[in-house]
Amino acid sequence: MSTPKRVCQLIKLKPVAEAEYRALHAVVWPGVLAALARAHITDYSIHYYAPLHLLIANFKYTGTDYAGDMAKVAEDPETQRWWKVTDGMQETMVDGATGSGGEVPWWADAEEVFRFE
Repeated sequence: MSTPKRVCQLIKLKPVAEAEYRALHAVVWPGVLAALARAHITDYSIHYYAPLHLLIANFKYTGTDYAGDMAKVAEDPETQRWWKVTDGMQETMVDGATGSGGEVPWWADAEEVFRFE
C-alpha cells in the first residue's frame, strides 16, 4: 500500500461571501461528498484565516491516479453545480484560472515543506 498523497490548496474568500460560504459548507451536498469519496479523497478540511480572507484546504488522496480521479470529480454534474455556487464566492490566486474544473487550477497548490508523523 502506498503512502497517501497530502494536498494543501489556497484561495481567497470574498469578504461579503463569508456567511454564505460557511452556511453552505455546514451542509455540503451529499453528491459532492460522494464524488470526493469515489476519487479517493479522505480527511478533507477547509480552514479560514480571516485577516487575509484565506481559505486553506487540506486532504489526503489514497488512490493511484490523481490526475484521472480529479478529472472524474470535474466531470461530476453535482460537483459542477456546487462549483457554480462556490466559485463566485472566491478569488483565485492562480494566473489564467477561470473557474473550478478548468484547464488552469482554480485553487493554488501549496508546497509541503515540513511533516511530522
